[in-house]
Amino acid sequence: MAWTEERVEELKTLWGEGHSASQIAARMGGVTRNAVIGKVHRLGLSGRAAPAKPKAVAAPEPKAEAPKSEERAARPRASSVLRNLPPITDLGTDRLTVSTIGTDECKWPIGDPASEDFHFCGQAASGGKPYCAYHAQLAFQPSTARKERKKSAAPALPRPIRAVG
Repeated sequence: MAWTEERVEELKTLWGEGHSASQIAARMGGVTRNAVIGKVHRLGLSGRAAPAKPKAVAAPEPKAEAPKSEERAARPRASSVLRNLPPITDLGTDRLTVSTIGTDECKWPIGDPASEDFHFCGQAASGGKPYCAYHAQLAFQPSTARKERKKSAAPALPRPIRAVG
């Protein structure tokens, strides 16, 4: 179907009245919705996007008051708690493997998984966690403790610059 002058004028009129591309295609006959959209685009007619509706703003939740400074001081920081726990030196003589470790034993891996000597800590797990108290402190640290540890670590070597050509 060719777009004659009369059909283009009819398209402009219907578009200006706010009809959808599907409605215009059905009323004009012989054209598809996509043909109408393409012609509207080529003619540069307005997009007629519906104005954005303002989003409903939810009332802000009342924030709990921050603890007083003396309450904050009473809470130990994770990094200080970690420093107070002595490292585990007695791992026993049992070398617990994946098949021999129990549900209430620490599952902290020790050694290289590819070596014959690889085993798990095996101390009593605490608080429903998979690790003993010492390894739980290592595994479950707040982000501030991780950041502090990263700062004290040796800086990474700079990456080599590659020539682009």
